[in-house]
Amino acid sequence: MTTLVAPAPPAAPTAALAPGGGLRRRLALRFLALLALYLLWEATARIMRNPTFIPPPSAVWDQLITTSTTHDGVRGYSGHLLIEHLGVSLRRIVIGSAVGIIGGLILGVLMGTIGWLRVVTEPIVTFIRALPPLAYFSLFIIWFGIDETPKLWLLSIAALPPVAVATAAAVHGAPTGLVEAARALGAGRWQTTRDVVLPSALPEIFTGIRLAVGVAYSSVVAAETINGVPGIGGMIRDAQRYSQTDVVVLGLFAIGLSGLLIDSVLLTTENKLIPWRGRA
Repeated sequence: MTTLVAPAPPAAPTAALAPGGGLRRRLALRFLALLALYLLWEATARIMRNPTFIPPPSAVWDQLITTSTTHDGVRGYSGHLLIEHLGVSLRRIVIGSAVGIIGGLILGVLMGTIGWLRVVTEPIVTFIRALPPLAYFSLFIIWFGIDETPKLWLLSIAALPPVAVATAAAVHGAPTGLVEAARALGAGRWQTTRDVVLPSALPEIFTGIRLAVGVAYSSVVAAETINGVPGIGGMIRDAQRYSQTDVVVLGLFAIGLSGLLIDSVLLTTENKLIPWRGRA
């Protein structure tokens, strides 16, 4: 005698697997994390009662309004609005990062494809990457003065090593089977590099580019140490001299939030240009 067992009904999808459930959960977690940080900041400021050491969130908000508008004939901070300070710094970061990224790409491809050049240049790139920005910024000031040139040189040199190292490693580690197959089909060295090596190396190259932009952001305050106003880093340095901690915190928020925005743009661009990332 055979007993027929009806198949169990399919389980209802969990909230995390439901359409949009994962996104809503991530947004909720991030909101809760931000709320917890805000409450911790507010509580610490109230306990310390020392706005020079830890300014309350309300003081930073007041500075946001003050530096973004004109009050009693005073325009923003040091005669420039906050958005103008940030815009000048972003222009420097974009130009410096672009020069460093282009130089890093060219150098990285050469290092990855020419063995003797990799042996010669790799220690030099590593040496430059280990130097703190302020170490060679003073030298650039001696060479180029205190205008825009030393700032752009600083950001360019800071952004170059991450891209060069990532590109060289990715090009050097391109799949041997694909390279040999392309050469067996008659492809030359340049064609193999263009059609096989670079597409396989693009994910690591984009990672290097994101790191380079982050390094440029972390170097902007150093780049604007001398004659940096207008500029968000110059604003931070100037506020530090007068113990305006709320302005310093505001400047840090401006750099961090704009950095998050640009990194999200780079990540979105990477996902669109490299859909094969993470696939065998």
